[in-house]
Amino acid sequence: MRILIVEDEPTLGKQLKNTTEEYDAVVLDLGLPEIDGLTVLGMWRKEGRKFPVLVLTARDSWSDKVAGLDAGADDYLAKPFQTEELIARLRALIRRASGNSSSELTAGDVRLDTRSGRVTLNGEPVKLTAQEYKLLSYLLHHKGKVVSRTELIEHIYDQDFDRDSNTIEVFVTRIRKKLGPDVITTIRGLGYSLDDPAGPGRG
Repeated sequence: MRILIVEDEPTLGKQLKNTTEEYDAVVLDLGLPEIDGLTVLGMWRKEGRKFPVLVLTARDSWSDKVAGLDAGADDYLAKPFQTEELIARLRALIRRASGNSSSELTAGDVRLDTRSGRVTLNGEPVKLTAQEYKLLSYLLHHKGKVVSRTELIEHIYDQDFDRDSNTIEVFVTRIRKKLGPDVITTIRGLGYSLDDPAGPGRG
């Protein structure tokens, strides 16, 4: 999952202006030095950005919590906090945003549990590499949508990775060998799509 963390960032204005791709979720600190986090959140929502936002703040009064939620936040976490709780809340937000209330993502006979990291095919465990797991998980979170090769590269690798590399194609081929040839559909010139076998767009 691609997470944007906005906390005490001096170049926030530039980042917001240059952000062209949707993130899976955002962790937003309300106590930013140059612009209030609630203002940033309000700007995003007015621009139609629908990604889930987890508000992170040292403020713990009920009025601050209400203000954050009213501004468009999807969840609220006060400092100090446990990293495990933050990760769990982000996973829950992303599941709900993608229409999945459970930690288990499915496509036909393929199942991926985001909590345990376990992948099964017809109930039998399937071993994937870390990169293969990231790719499959991302496509499952965006099931029914076409995901570009560039987006997959940005999700799996650091920003300085060679985008002309054919590693995405290699990972897709490996996943197909392990989970079946029809689990991922190649959309020529656009990217990849993952649907339920009986769903639209299969071919």
